[in-house]
Amino acid sequence: MGIRRIKSGGEFEDKVGYCRAVVAGGWVHVAGTVGQGDTVAAQCQSALAVIGRALQDAGCGFEDVVRVNYFLPDRHEFEPCWPYLRQAFGSNPPAATMVECALVDPKYRIEIEVTALLPE
Repeated sequence: MGIRRIKSGGEFEDKVGYCRAVVAGGWVHVAGTVGQGDTVAAQCQSALAVIGRALQDAGCGFEDVVRVNYFLPDRHEFEPCWPYLRQAFGSNPPAATMVECALVDPKYRIEIEVTALLPE
């Protein structure tokens, strides 16, 4: 099967040395993704859009996500994201974990990481 690396063209992929996603053994591992915007909700929507493109480039979609991890510097900001997460995952919700932690830059309010299984 091999390994396929998917780049999104983000400026930090080459600087830091990572890919937006890696496809290996039927699995799609999407790197932690932050979004743009002034609010946690806007950043959540933006991050989901980037993740959606990576999943599509890998050959799957949100319905194939089996695991999601959310990282937020303030756990109280998670609730405004719920409608966008429900919209993205619909009737196929993945197993999920939310962790309160510092992110790489204080301007970021949420980082999202997913793992998906390629459809057969």
